[in-house]
Amino acid sequence: MVVKRNDVIIIGAGIAGLVAAYECLNQGKSVLILERDTTEHLGGLAKLSFGGMALVGTPLQKRLGIKDTPEIALDDWYSFANFSAEDVFPKQWAEQYVHESLGQVYHWLRSLNLHFFPVVNWVERGEYKRGNSVPRYHVLWGTGHRLVERFEELLKKHHNSAKLNYLFEHKVTDLIKENGRIVGCIAEQENTGKKDLTFYADHVMVATGGITGCLDKVREHWHKPWGEPPKEMLNGSHPFADGLVHDAVKKHGGNLTHLDKMWNYAAGIPNPKPQFEAHGLSLIPCKSALWLDHSGRRIGPRPMMTGFDTNELCRQTSQLEKPYTWQLLNWRIAAKELAVSGSEHNPMIRDRKLFSFLREVLLGNHRLVRQLQKESDHFIVANNLRELVEKMNRLNADHSIDYEVLNQEVTQFDDVIKRGKGLWNDDQLRRIQHARSWRSDRVRTCSPKPILDPKAGPLIAIKLRLITRKSLGGIQTDLQSRVIDSLGAPIEGLYAIGEAAGFGGGGASGFKSLEGTFLSGCILTARAAAKSINDSISRKG
Repeated sequence: MVVKRNDVIIIGAGIAGLVAAYECLNQGKSVLILERDTTEHLGGLAKLSFGGMALVGTPLQKRLGIKDTPEIALDDWYSFANFSAEDVFPKQWAEQYVHESLGQVYHWLRSLNLHFFPVVNWVERGEYKRGNSVPRYHVLWGTGHRLVERFEELLKKHHNSAKLNYLFEHKVTDLIKENGRIVGCIAEQENTGKKDLTFYADHVMVATGGITGCLDKVREHWHKPWGEPPKEMLNGSHPFADGLVHDAVKKHGGNLTHLDKMWNYAAGIPNPKPQFEAHGLSLIPCKSALWLDHSGRRIGPRPMMTGFDTNELCRQTSQLEKPYTWQLLNWRIAAKELAVSGSEHNPMIRDRKLFSFLREVLLGNHRLVRQLQKESDHFIVANNLRELVEKMNRLNADHSIDYEVLNQEVTQFDDVIKRGKGLWNDDQLRRIQHARSWRSDRVRTCSPKPILDPKAGPLIAIKLRLITRKSLGGIQTDLQSRVIDSLGAPIEGLYAIGEAAGFGGGGASGFKSLEGTFLSGCILTARAAAKSINDSISRKG
């Protein structure tokens, strides 16, 4: 099979690949995108994402009275990242991110007719270490679905669209190296079985995502200080995020770093409509729910609660006797606080139906609660606690939950609430009060009331497992997104962008992310790679 040589080959058609293609077309380059999935899955995980981005010093923040600067953001970033002295490239990318997210992401996307919801959320506030000291989580109006849709439009209508070609269902298995330079790649055509197809280009970009779609690799690279990985995990990524091209990069001299650093979640349930083995949905768990271990005891001594340190929730979950947890709540809490991460279960934001979205915020998202009740056997609804315990044990096919134990846990919590706000001596209640002090969290967080209050029923129990999502480590790159070898020098012709590069430098987030640094990290690294290619051609010219 003879294929013409392109200026650029991009391996992967996620958002990083699409942004890179757009920027390369702007420069008049010919681009070939090789994508392992089918045409309808163009955009990858980005299209399924909620569309949140951590941005610094935006007009939205200023309008809400939030004083944020790159200096404040970098200080927060370093607090969570826990970088070592050897993390030269990740530190450079962290600094690049906080200084460039305003212009290179926020204003750039606005110039492309993409908009943000006029509320800034406060996530990853930190628990034992400071996280985001101010709200900076911006949500795209239309979610990640609209982001991908917009770049599809831009590429299709581009004046250089004739210079862009896609090849779907092509799995890249190796790179081609000649005289120390990467000059192409080798692929298999999965729907026909054809192998050893060769493609050549002056520049090759790896935009394949991370390794968290392969649970075996997640276990292989599990963070060793946490001990053994949970025996049961759900896949919140995609099986094609398996690190196959990472291995090819390593084979040709590229550095892989920090693969034990991952952005997983503690609140996954099996996807009621699975598309692959262990396919999971990532819930945004309720702040007002009690988080329990397999026996129905409240996890502690510090209660588990979302919104402060996602990494710590995963650590706590991984240390438990059984590989699952429970959340206990009622319908009132679920309607106000429960959400499912991603565009699919947030149709009002995805489809930009403002009135319907505001109605769900104000009156409760009863639609989602009813949907989960109907579709998921891990979402249990009952009229009283004894009935709930029976259903929980029936799901587990055992008697792990003792009614008296669970009744004591929830009654003790309710008794504290009944004493009145001035006597709320409970860490979870203190953090709920803190969350409700910020206006956007206040409308999505219940004012504490007893869980067993009959007026707030019925009762709900959700069985949760750890669910994988993103790789924080990956292929090491410099600030031009060029892949780095073991001596710290760039490999000619080879770039890595997005999650494949650990969102810059092989691990820009370090140990923990401030959340929302992923889509924007894809954009920053992709734009840097395209600029580097253009600059290198200009220098030669």
